[in-house]
Amino acid sequence: MVERGGPHTRAVAGVTYRAGRGAHVIGITGAPGAGKSTLTTALCRSWVELGQSVGILAIDPSSPFSGGAILGDRVRMSEHDLANEVFIRSMATRGHLGGLSLAAPEAARVLDAAGFDPVVIETVGVGQVEVEIAARADTTVVVVNPGWGDAVQAAKAGLMEIADVFVVNKADREGAGETVRDLESLLAMSGDRRWLPPVIRSVATDGIGTDELVATLAEHKEWLARSGDGVVRRRQRVEEELRAVVTARLAERAEVVCAGARWDSAVEELFSGHGDPWSSADDLLQV
Repeated sequence: MVERGGPHTRAVAGVTYRAGRGAHVIGITGAPGAGKSTLTTALCRSWVELGQSVGILAIDPSSPFSGGAILGDRVRMSEHDLANEVFIRSMATRGHLGGLSLAAPEAARVLDAAGFDPVVIETVGVGQVEVEIAARADTTVVVVNPGWGDAVQAAKAGLMEIADVFVVNKADREGAGETVRDLESLLAMSGDRRWLPPVIRSVATDGIGTDELVATLAEHKEWLARSGDGVVRRRQRVEEELRAVVTARLAERAEVVCAGARWDSAVEELFSGHGDPWSSADDLLQV
């Protein structure tokens, strides 16, 4: 219902916004092929062993040609498909009211209200949309591989700002130590930070580094509560989500305004060389 948008989303939000239990929302992002799904699977294994139930939102890309999505995370995480403690939902990057910036938080809240904790949002890459989604989480994990990018690219991607934890996955490969040192050097030069993101080495296929990552995520959750930073972040997310809803509602109104007889008349008037687009827009919006 949340994915379809419109009145369905409003109905669900009216219930889940009050029923949330405060689940720890963890965003996992990184370049395609970094091993995010494998790492998430390893984390699930550890959380289930600790008696926790995990909700996963796996964001898959939509084809720019067909509009379809492979939704492959369910295949890659098949180990947990039938586990009662783990729920996996693949979401395509198209077709959401207000875009994923609105759909993902709504879906995460559904999983929270259903009793899953933690809730993981795994994004498909490190583009602007993915960074925005990951930043909606309580804790953001950025996954990189040995030899990934350079310092300038990392800074430009905005990853240094959103990351609470860095994971150098596939750390058994050549260049892992150099990548760890590069990240630690960048973090050391990033100025005063209330929380200094740790850099963890991982070989997710073998479960190496998973226990350390689970412990670090729990430590960051405790730090958020102790420092008060968690309250600040959640207030910022409420503000961002409200802005996204307002933007979506205005977009709906724009679709109505940009159709019908008044719209056709305004287009014809402009085409005939009368008036200007700004004045015509003002007239159309005076409804």
